Parts: sequence; structure tokens; C-alpha cells
Amino acid sequence: MTAGVPMDRFDAMQAFARVVETGSFTRAAQTLHMSRTTVTQLVQQLEARLRVRLLNRTTRQVNVTDDGAAYYEHVSRLLADLDDAETSLSSFAASPRGRLRVDVPAPLARFLLVPALPSFQARYPDIQLDLGVSDRNVDLIDENVDCVIRGGMLTDPSLVARHIGDLQAGLYAAPQYLSTVGMPDHPKALEAEPHRIVGYRGSRRAGIMPYALRRGEETLTVHGRHQLAVDDGNAYLAAGVAGLGVLWLPDYVAAAHAERGELVRVLTDWQVDPMPLHIAFRPNRHVSAKLRVFVDWVAALMAEHVPVILPAHVDIEPTRDG
Repeated sequence: MTAGVPMDRFDAMQAFARVVETGSFTRAAQTLHMSRTTVTQLVQQLEARLRVRLLNRTTRQVNVTDDGAAYYEHVSRLLADLDDAETSLSSFAASPRGRLRVDVPAPLARFLLVPALPSFQARYPDIQLDLGVSDRNVDLIDENVDCVIRGGMLTDPSLVARHIGDLQAGLYAAPQYLSTVGMPDHPKALEAEPHRIVGYRGSRRAGIMPYALRRGEETLTVHGRHQLAVDDGNAYLAAGVAGLGVLWLPDYVAAAHAERGELVRVLTDWQVDPMPLHIAFRPNRHVSAKLRVFVDWVAALMAEHVPVILPAHVDIEPTRDG
């Protein structure tokens, strides 16, 4: 075993995990309030104990090996569980702390969540939030994510979820698009020349999402014709603003662009069915104080901007333990 600092297995695993997360021995040492030498020795001792190389080091960067990546997945779960065990004690309940991994859709992060985060951080300064921003379906267990926020109906019955809002939406197009092809007079016009939509895929393997529309007692589903399809909400919005087609947008996303004249609402006599919004996390797991306060904070934020208007399809108390 490497000479120097006696190895504590917990400290060594924590040091290794922090090097992976920060990509640097120096930054890991700073966040752990250790010297760089101590962090280096702990990782070396851990590698000696395991008899594998966990990290590849050069003068400029640190990269995790295949064995290191597999080991990190186990270590990060273990450290999270230990942290949850501590923060579940009454002495920590008043001040939740620790790392919280969250994944949210790109537009929600951009327009609602991130602008409001200063208030969350001021209230809970000891919670480190790792925010994944994507529109893909995240595997909470495999990717070690604590919770996700997703729009639409939840199809995974293994998740515990809370219905936190309903996204009201409309159809929008850029003025340059409308000046070129004209204003559509009916939703079905979007399925024929000269009109087109910007297609949206929930994942790379999914088809283009259709949309349900209502006008009085009349209902229909529109697929639209497209020349461009994307799988990211921010790219979807940018394509519409660039005049590449008609968009289905939540009102909170479209509002600022409509005020600036970048988007115009079309087919205003038709209503888009609201989309339920959920925050979901894994079952059979203690709901830590940090997760509980985050869920409650997000629910309050959504109640202000996109309140619940539909019957709850999947709705449980966020304090439920598995």
C-alpha cells in the first residue's frame, strides 16, 4: 500500500468520487478541504487495495478508466445512501444537506427552474444540486438520479410521482414564416403544402409527437408535415423562432417571445390539450430530507407558474417512503 496518509476506506472512496466528478485532483481537494497530496495518496491507496487502475492521469487531465467508471457507479450510490442515512436524523431535519441529482426538460430549466434557483439555494445552502438538462428518458437507477421532472403521462409504474402542474399550450409561428406561407386556417392545413411544423421527438427512437386539439365539441389529432425534427426543447424553440415551422409551445415558454414579436399565436380558436407535469423518483427508498424539500419547493414553484388544472393521474405525497 502507498506510504503516507493511512487509508480510511470512506475517505478514499469519497476522494475518488470527487475526482471523477470534478475532473481534477486539485478541485476535488478544494471541495473536500484536504490537501491535493492527501487526495492523491488516498486514490493511490484505493487503487492498490483494489489492484486496478481507476484513473488515467496526465499532466493536463484526469480520465476515469472503464473499471473506474463501473466502481464509481457503486461508490456514488453508497455515498448517497450514507448521506441520506445521516440527513434522515432529526438533528439534520431542519437543515437538509448533501448532493441531489435532478434531471429536467431543457425549456423548464431555462425559463422556470434555473431563474428561481437563487431562492432555493438561499434557503438550503448546504444542498448541492447537480442538474441534468435533457428531454430524454432517464433511468433513475442506472444513472443514479434522485428525481426527474417530466411532462406527459408517466408510463413507468415503478416510479413514485407527484402531479405538480399542467402545461397550457398553444400553436405559434414566427412572423417570417407566416409572411412566406400565410396564416393556417385549420389545424389540418399543417399536414399539407405549403405549411410545415417543427417535429419533436421524445427520444431518438420515437416518432414525431402528435398533438390533440379541441374547438368546442370538435376534437382532432394533428401530426403535421415537417422538414426538421429535433429531440431537444431549446433546439425546438430556436427552430420555430428561425421560421422553420409551426410550434406547439407551453404558454410560459412562448410568452416572452410573443411579447418581443418573435412568435405569433396561430389558430387561436383551437385549444391544445394541457400536458400534465410530474416530479418522479424511485420507490423502495427512504425519501431524504433534501429530496423532500426540493419536491415541495418545485411543487410551489409550479403552482405559481403552471398550476394543476387536470384531475390527478398519478399523485402521491412526496413524503411517502417505499
